[in-house]
Amino acid sequence: MQDYWVKQTPDKPLFPDLLWSRPENKALAGKLLVIGGNLHGFAAAGEAYSEAITAGIGKARVLLPDSLQKTVGRVLEAGEYGPSTRSGSFSRKALAEFLSMAGWADGVLLAGDFGRNSETAILLEQFAAKYEGQLTVAKDAADYFNNTADALLARPETLLVISFAQLQKLALGARFAAPFTFDMDLIHLVEALHNFTQAFQAAIIVKHLDNIFIAYQGRVSSTKLAKDLDIWRVKTAAHASVWWLQNSSKTFEALTSSIKLALMK
Repeated sequence: MQDYWVKQTPDKPLFPDLLWSRPENKALAGKLLVIGGNLHGFAAAGEAYSEAITAGIGKARVLLPDSLQKTVGRVLEAGEYGPSTRSGSFSRKALAEFLSMAGWADGVLLAGDFGRNSETAILLEQFAAKYEGQLTVAKDAADYFNNTADALLARPETLLVISFAQLQKLALGARFAAPFTFDMDLIHLVEALHNFTQAFQAAIIVKHLDNIFIAYQGRVSSTKLAKDLDIWRVKTAAHASVWWLQNSSKTFEALTSSIKLALMK
């Protein structure tokens, strides 16, 4: 087995010390900003907020487009709102709110359900370029960067929680030499993730072949799933974001440990 690849199982966490050294004081447990939603849905943002609380975040806030304000109302206590387009997605004018609230947080999670809008695409690209902190990108948020894959993948302190198909598109957009294919066996996939995260700075979490893979700076961990999961990205992204900001100097270890509690229950 490659020396850069380690395996985790439900009964044998790879980094048990991290599991037992969680912050007990909420004031020391970090602050997470969750961003997502459009007029037709905010499930991803709501789920991410709930899972972040479960994961042990100290404080969490949610930023939604103001097209949802009447719908959400007081249902989401931590909800705040930014300018939206006529179609109900975030508009470019929301950049100020994005950056202001991100300044409060230790990390930002683009949770998804952004809809399809050209203004939102420009907004997310501008935010990723201007914001310098920990940024997690999940669900359809990743799709907005297919045409600017190089910029996202080269960004420091970036985590992508993506489907295998999204990984394929980003690798293609970044002109990565070796394609990711659905018929890759486990060994060749791990090798490709190793090479990919040596070439680019972003950390990757992806599910394939009944495993969750963490790849960062050439290191790869795999966690075997007891059963296949159709819906996993938002929950995984929320837990990973929390663990990462609580263990910012141990990115690979934190992300791998987060899988143990997020999906192995």
